[in-house]
Amino acid sequence: MFIRRLLPEDAESYFRLRLQALTTDPDAFLVTYDEAKNKDNPIGEYKKSFQSEEIITFGAFEGEHLVGMVTLVRETRRKIRHRANIVAMYVDDEKRGKGIANALLNEAIKMAVNLPEIEQIYLTVDAENKPAKELYKKLGFQTFAVDKKGIKYNGQYRDEELMVLFLEK
Repeated sequence: MFIRRLLPEDAESYFRLRLQALTTDPDAFLVTYDEAKNKDNPIGEYKKSFQSEEIITFGAFEGEHLVGMVTLVRETRRKIRHRANIVAMYVDDEKRGKGIANALLNEAIKMAVNLPEIEQIYLTVDAENKPAKELYKKLGFQTFAVDKKGIKYNGQYRDEELMVLFLEK
């Protein structure tokens, strides 16, 4: 297994894994499968974002097969430019338990540490997702708030935990 930053030519593999993520773990994402699938030109959008300096996506590969992903999004507004966000974290459910999520997150954190302005990394996680919360805490993230009933889908509410990692520089 190896990890690298995704390139425009990875967009189709990323889109397939993204749709898989939205199917196997729909509660972990704010976007629904239908929203993602019916989006106009998602491949083109991913190709563009993979060239951005503000949106940095890493993929975990087994051979040529993309099995995990995570995105680090830098804030662009002047007053919060010292922050970044972790989004779209996912590992193929058949590949879990092998340290892939940990490796992906460490790569994103390492990138953030090397970006001169970034001092904090934020993320949100479904309050019921114990494995993800344990991993984030192990890496130093701290819960600073709970958004009660922060998500509502099909008449069901879910709480979200808001977490932050203060970077040592």
